[in-house]
Amino acid sequence: MAMDLGLKGKVAAVAAANDGLGYAVAHVLAAEGARVCICGRRAGVVEQAIASLRRDTGAEVSGLAVDLATADGPGQFIEAATRAHGGVDVLVCNAGGPPPGPFDDLDDAAWQAAFELTVMSAVRLIRAALPSMRARGGGRIAAITSTSVRQPIPGLLLSNALRAAVTGMLKTLSSELAADGILVNAVAPGRINTARVRQIDADRARRAGATAEAVAAEHARGIDLGRYGEAEEFARAVAFVVSWANTYQTGSVVSVDGGIVRSV
Repeated sequence: MAMDLGLKGKVAAVAAANDGLGYAVAHVLAAEGARVCICGRRAGVVEQAIASLRRDTGAEVSGLAVDLATADGPGQFIEAATRAHGGVDVLVCNAGGPPPGPFDDLDDAAWQAAFELTVMSAVRLIRAALPSMRARGGGRIAAITSTSVRQPIPGLLLSNALRAAVTGMLKTLSSELAADGILVNAVAPGRINTARVRQIDADRARRAGATAEAVAAEHARGIDLGRYGEAEEFARAVAFVVSWANTYQTGSVVSVDGGIVRSV
């Protein structure tokens, strides 16, 4: 029997989805029949992503340009999704990753900016989406985090610290929101072939006096499957977690990492 994800007609708000992992998730959800709203910081890029999603999937897709690191940005995004599609059933929290760097290079301003981007964007997105989900009888929330929540990644101190904070919040929310029929999970990508990961590899290569290709090859040797993942592979895992085929998985961290994390 084929598995129906139950996403047809659902409204999915996918944050920071003009490219990378967010775009891949929006694409899979749209292909499954969801009505999708996306956001990003650059209006032109968002419009291009909307046009591409509509063309590829035939789905109902909307979006807007907004900065999720601002106090009002997340609420504006959820308001736009509700205005365009009548409510929100699925929320995928996502934001650009904090910059890499060692402890000595990170001042208070860097920490505060990363906190607003990584932690508070998720807090504000969820806060804005909950009234609609409750009114509609339930929902699904997933946050795109990182395998760093289980195994810190050298050179990514801000991400290591703050994505762990988001994970703790999600675990607490999964208990608080269970009675509302809202399932809450984190999905943790490993080394997926995106611009963000290529930037991290290039940064490490500069500091080590190596090439980005050599750094990528070194990382690939530490992955059980021997390669970086592709964005669509990650997106398919997210699609199940936020679907109505998932009826009993909440409060979990789903690693999509090709076997790079060594913990049980």
